[in-house]
Amino acid sequence: MGHNMSGLKYHMSLPVTVGVLLVGLPYSISLAAQWLYGWPDKPGYKKYIEALKPRRIYYLTKAVLESLRYLQYGKLYCQCTSWYENQENHKHYEKGITFGRRGNKLDLYYPPNNEKSEDVSAAPLVVFIYGGAWGSGERYVYCLLARQMAEELSATVICPDYCTYPKGNVLAMVQDVADCLVWAQESAQKFNFNKDNIVLIGHSAGAHLCALTTLFLIDGREELFIESSKQQDVTLSIKGIIGLSGVYNIMDHYEHEQKRAVEYVSTMHKAMNGVGNFAYYSPTHFLKKLSQEKLNRVPQFTLLHGTSDFIVPVESSINFSELLTSLSVKVTLYLLPGVDHTEIATDLMASNRRFYHLIYSCVKQEFRRFVGTC
Repeated sequence: MGHNMSGLKYHMSLPVTVGVLLVGLPYSISLAAQWLYGWPDKPGYKKYIEALKPRRIYYLTKAVLESLRYLQYGKLYCQCTSWYENQENHKHYEKGITFGRRGNKLDLYYPPNNEKSEDVSAAPLVVFIYGGAWGSGERYVYCLLARQMAEELSATVICPDYCTYPKGNVLAMVQDVADCLVWAQESAQKFNFNKDNIVLIGHSAGAHLCALTTLFLIDGREELFIESSKQQDVTLSIKGIIGLSGVYNIMDHYEHEQKRAVEYVSTMHKAMNGVGNFAYYSPTHFLKKLSQEKLNRVPQFTLLHGTSDFIVPVESSINFSELLTSLSVKVTLYLLPGVDHTEIATDLMASNRRFYHLIYSCVKQEFRRFVGTC
């Protein structure tokens, strides 16, 4: 009898365990994600009905489990933190310079052999804008990337913070990037870089902000609250934009988020102040509305995208490249086999990373073309 009971218990516990794993765990993970980051924007109880749909539960759980991949970057994160806090490294960069209307801070990295003597021509400037889905990111995490970039490109590199959501919406982020460029115009002599030779490099949401800020400046947008003469000076100084796995059409990206069931937990639609503003904050839509005279002032683009990117699909850069070409804006597109969304940025941080040389060879070639050092 006892033996039969234990056998029955075993047979009972197996379905229960399978049930918990297949149903309980995904539901718990998905509901926790939605509780932390946002429920579907349906009224009343409908939001919970939408939140509990099996398709949403499945894809959201998949997305959460996929995000565990980031744990592999723990060691790299520790290296960045210790490098940034090591007093010895302060000879390579200036830390925490305040800029702009919101008192954000930027770090400035010197090019190799930075001599302040008169006979050395001022280095070109790179402004690197990090990503983080418009809702996260801090400049110190990119210290190794900025340091390597200064070395590889023989350029001064600036990495600014900007007010991510919920501190600010996308317009505030664009204002912050524009403020950083105005600061660069005013501070070039002090830090010995060429204020008329600037290249913007952005990753993911950062690539979107680089493109959108440039288009706002070209269009002389009043909501930047920057004098038009300053806007023109900044526009003329931008020689090129390098986008790494960028988002250029917000509606397209929202549809991709819907397929992954992350559209409500994502920061994007909140940072854009809702679906109604997607077109306005999409570089693709913006370009189509520019006059020919303004289109002629759009700097050349280089787009890099990994073929293994499931967070921002490679079509984002392909479609943007096709649009730029149709509008006669110079663009070069590099599709990098096997590179995913994170690696395109993290692998620029250390020369022993898998794709370091592949990505830098593309970036260097394009950068030299932009700043005329070929």
